[in-house]
Amino acid sequence: MRFCIQVLFTLSIALTAFVPDAIAQTISKLKVPGLLYAVEVLRDAWGVNHIYAANQHDLFFAQGYCAAKDRLFQFELWRRQANGTMAEIWGPRELQRDLGARLFSFRGNMDKELHHYHPQGKAIILAFTAGVNAYIDQANKHPEQLPAEFLLLHILPGRWTPAIVISRHQGILGNVTAELSIGRSVSAVGEKKVKELLWLHPGNPVLQMDSVVNGQLLSKDILALYNAWRKDPAFTQEDIDKAALAANAGDNTNHPNGCDQNNTAGAAEEGSNNWAVSGSRTASGHALLASDPHRKIALPSLRYIVHLSAPGWNVSGGGEPEIPGVAIGHNEDGAWGITVHQTDAEDLYVYDLNPVHLNQYWYRDNWVNMREIKETIVVKNTGIVSIILRYTQHGPVCFIDSANHKAYALRAAWLETGAAPYLASLRMDQAKDWASFREACSYAYLPALNMVWADKNDHIGWQVTGRIPVRKNFSGLVPVPGDGRYEWAGFLPIKERPHTSNPSKGFIATANEDLIPADFKYPEAMGFTWPDAYRANRLKEILQADNALSIEKMKVLQTDYFSLPARETIPLLQNIRVANPLAQQAKEILLKWNFVMDTASVGAAIYNKWEREMKLQGDSQFIPAAIKGLITLQTTRLNEWLMNPGALFGEDPVRSRNQFLQQTFEMAVYKLQIQLGNNAGLWQFGQDKYKHISFTHPLGDLVSDKWKQQLNTGSLPRGGYGHTVGATGNQDNQGNGASFRYITDTSNWDATVMTNTPGQSGNPESPWYKNLFASWAKDQYFPAYFSKEKINRVTAESVWLIP
Repeated sequence: MRFCIQVLFTLSIALTAFVPDAIAQTISKLKVPGLLYAVEVLRDAWGVNHIYAANQHDLFFAQGYCAAKDRLFQFELWRRQANGTMAEIWGPRELQRDLGARLFSFRGNMDKELHHYHPQGKAIILAFTAGVNAYIDQANKHPEQLPAEFLLLHILPGRWTPAIVISRHQGILGNVTAELSIGRSVSAVGEKKVKELLWLHPGNPVLQMDSVVNGQLLSKDILALYNAWRKDPAFTQEDIDKAALAANAGDNTNHPNGCDQNNTAGAAEEGSNNWAVSGSRTASGHALLASDPHRKIALPSLRYIVHLSAPGWNVSGGGEPEIPGVAIGHNEDGAWGITVHQTDAEDLYVYDLNPVHLNQYWYRDNWVNMREIKETIVVKNTGIVSIILRYTQHGPVCFIDSANHKAYALRAAWLETGAAPYLASLRMDQAKDWASFREACSYAYLPALNMVWADKNDHIGWQVTGRIPVRKNFSGLVPVPGDGRYEWAGFLPIKERPHTSNPSKGFIATANEDLIPADFKYPEAMGFTWPDAYRANRLKEILQADNALSIEKMKVLQTDYFSLPARETIPLLQNIRVANPLAQQAKEILLKWNFVMDTASVGAAIYNKWEREMKLQGDSQFIPAAIKGLITLQTTRLNEWLMNPGALFGEDPVRSRNQFLQQTFEMAVYKLQIQLGNNAGLWQFGQDKYKHISFTHPLGDLVSDKWKQQLNTGSLPRGGYGHTVGATGNQDNQGNGASFRYITDTSNWDATVMTNTPGQSGNPESPWYKNLFASWAKDQYFPAYFSKEKINRVTAESVWLIP
């Protein structure tokens, strides 16, 4: 084990992103109406803006201005998704999305909402949107210089309001899609069978549905509006302005950089790793912290790095560009990181409707009128469409089945005041110690997160955030009647959610696994569905074995490609006979393999294909036909059956298990032959035909080759997969994982390292558009300096924003 770590450690040093010896610096001044005083913006060699302001207003105004400058098209898509105006530009195909956006909009008191996130929350968010609008106003004065997407789509960016910032449309929300899938499955095959297939824990949740809920009716498209609202925008050839495409054809010299986007039960799409280590286990004697959130890998990046400095503020790190503040990072006193903590904050309610008046639902022995809101949506090529949004006691009405007199509504904790994603980070950005950080966490309603903390006084801590309802008489895993018998009994206070401080083992590590303590006092306020724990177990395996941890070793661990599932299952091949010489050769390679999913590894290629085939055939063999597509087997559940075969494999479970292993292995080898050829020596894992990363812009497949070269990236090899700490997803072309990584030493903030991909800017003509792509793909980092002295040495662009 230590030998493997040392090899990776040496590689990490060799691949660390270098600091340029000489940087050509540009200096400029821009007049920006709305500022009170001048703001200095230093852009470093990697594209990160360091913003220095004289006051809070100007700081967040400048953050909004600079972020909009870098990510203008991403901002415009966010704005239209948030306020439900996509159909205005893209026509009837986006009407369902706009309906969903209006239906699931925050409808509470806006002043109370904005003040929740910080004592000066309203002022901060207003300053941020004013900065966004200041840049948009400037950009719209020269539409011919807008980024390429606006020219190709023949649109202009629109102005922002605080309601756009607090939109929940891109949040990690809850489990309603899985809840509906489980309900449909229970209706089809029964509670016992569904529990056998799902990996539910801790406890034994009730999945049997109330007799009032007609399971046969759950097959309708009940969540159509919800799913339309949540999906990524997709463009078609008809959206492209033909004149702009022909006129520019990839010649962008007239666009200077002056104007600087369905769950099944058992599946887990969002992940992350983080850990904090006390000084007792580090080489420096000071606490270290690392965090790498795993989300969609996209162009431009979901994440955006910024350094904010003003009286009362000095914080650096990453977040989403459309949200003020820093979600993951450090200030002068401490550092913090995040991973998703599985939290069931959604429930689907089913109502009986009055056959005479379909706008009335049965609730607590009375017919109750739905609340109605009338709005209009502008639809391109159609005109103005009038809509009626309906709400019950529990929330937005997603679907009305008028033929069967049923309605379905969503109750969601994220529709409550204070649940805008990541905005409570504003309080964390000013935390001074564990107590003040934990207090800030108590305002973080969405998403539900494992927050880890480390400070310069060598204090480390963990606090679960997020609003979770207390359910006294139901599990929350299947739809329930909306007649008043299944109500939430309030919310568990965040400080009562799991937490710890300075554990005796000297470290805290989380990777989305089940972290509910055995003696947790609130079983009625916890979830039952969790991702596989392989990443978490690997983290603990490494951290507990080393008392001299360092930032360099953190890099190695954050990009670790060791597969624990492979170490579990490959020994089962010892006694498996395979039929042909190539399969025998592949078996011998795998039995000698070191379980590391490295880019050059043939063993990694064989194992990855085999694990995929086992999952594919496991779903086919063990999931009844009636619920295929509703439930997928988790790797942990399948591996449990493989390690200890039982009745599912029939009367002779060991023989049947071995037959399953043989057939899936031979099929995996056959598929590798088709994909990579007959020479096993050429089956290395990381290559264009197999595991790689290639970013395609949302418009990248709809334009000429010259445009494609500008909008898209090339292809680079990747290692790892979904169950390695260096998580790279389970697709050949990496679709999710850590686009942003962060590691820091609390004794020296200038030792912090970060990475992002493909670049800080979303403007295809910017030098910061894909400048980080190659280094990120090679698992390199860049120094994220905090002191102005160090930042000045690597400044590539100095801009003064002048009132």
